[in-house]
Amino acid sequence: MKFVDLLKPDAVKVVTAASSKKRLMHDVADLAEQAHGLHAPRTVEALMERESLGPTGVGNGVALPHARLAELSSVVGAFILLEKPINFEAVDRQPVDIVFALFAPEEAGVEHLKALALVSRTLRDTALCSKLRANPDAGTLYTILTEAEREQAA
Repeated sequence: MKFVDLLKPDAVKVVTAASSKKRLMHDVADLAEQAHGLHAPRTVEALMERESLGPTGVGNGVALPHARLAELSSVVGAFILLEKPINFEAVDRQPVDIVFALFAPEEAGVEHLKALALVSRTLRDTALCSKLRANPDAGTLYTILTEAEREQAA
């Protein structure tokens, strides 16, 4: 599994202001609807349901919200860079400004876990996160994310 399999260029966005975690989930769902044709209200509901089990803020300003949705046939992603970090109840209590959301089919077991592992491993790289934060342009962000994977493989 590769970033280019998960993420399309139009599934990357810079958001100037999200006032809350719930508002951010709406922004993520709207982006997923535009890029992947997902039903935004159902997507928000699935994301919030998953968050109720425990926050998906993994630390260092990164959140990996994820949900399973019946209408999907493969795992897809959406990436948002926030210009202003928000409280996400992350494990390290730090605000979040990098959000990579994953959406998987309801029956996707190993594929969903592989995607989560790939994204988590990639976004643990503090140099990469600094590069993402320094480039608030959707096209550039997409390039950084997809090239990071190629560099790790080399």
